[in-house]
Amino acid sequence: MLKLILIGKNNLDNLKSKIGVHNLNNINLIGLISDTHIPEAGTSLWPEVLNTFKEVDIILHAGDMHDLSVLEELEKVAPVLACRGNGDDGSSGRPIMPDHPCVNINQLIYINDFSIGLTHSFIFDPRLGISVDNQMEEKFGQGVDIVVAGDTHVPVVQSISNSSYIINSGSALLPYNFNTQLGTVGFIEFMGSEKFDLWIEVLHE
Repeated sequence: MLKLILIGKNNLDNLKSKIGVHNLNNINLIGLISDTHIPEAGTSLWPEVLNTFKEVDIILHAGDMHDLSVLEELEKVAPVLACRGNGDDGSSGRPIMPDHPCVNINQLIYINDFSIGLTHSFIFDPRLGISVDNQMEEKFGQGVDIVVAGDTHVPVVQSISNSSYIINSGSALLPYNFNTQLGTVGFIEFMGSEKFDLWIEVLHE
């Protein structure tokens, strides 16, 4: 059962100050998806997305859904947690996506002895001079083992510190910001309480 707890850093009425906090049990395989851009990229998710996720225990959406129908489709396969992207909050003149119980600005998820931070945008290129640790503190209130992000439409799995990794699943419908086509999704698999694996899969017919 998923339990949503909202923590306000300053003002509980300020949506951008809230973090969803979740303690989850019996999770072995997580499906990752981001930047689905419905209905801009298409009227619905590819059937290949749902088929690829058929064995997962939970799905994390890293933002830019634009329409809540995306979550309804994913929930047919597994429970969903999501974070809001800039496109969900009215960027480029888009309508603001309504609130939803499984959606927050950022999400902090505990599974076994690991912590996952779910956010839309996370900068990890050291050449830009933006601290990874400061971003984690700002977005999740603490350091995390795994950052799950989106925004770029470019899939990435990479170490970002001595103890933290980032995985960006890219975009399932607009990979690399190209035209609408079969894109990429990601996975996290936990092997007991001490190990995990992160990987990207390319959707195919």
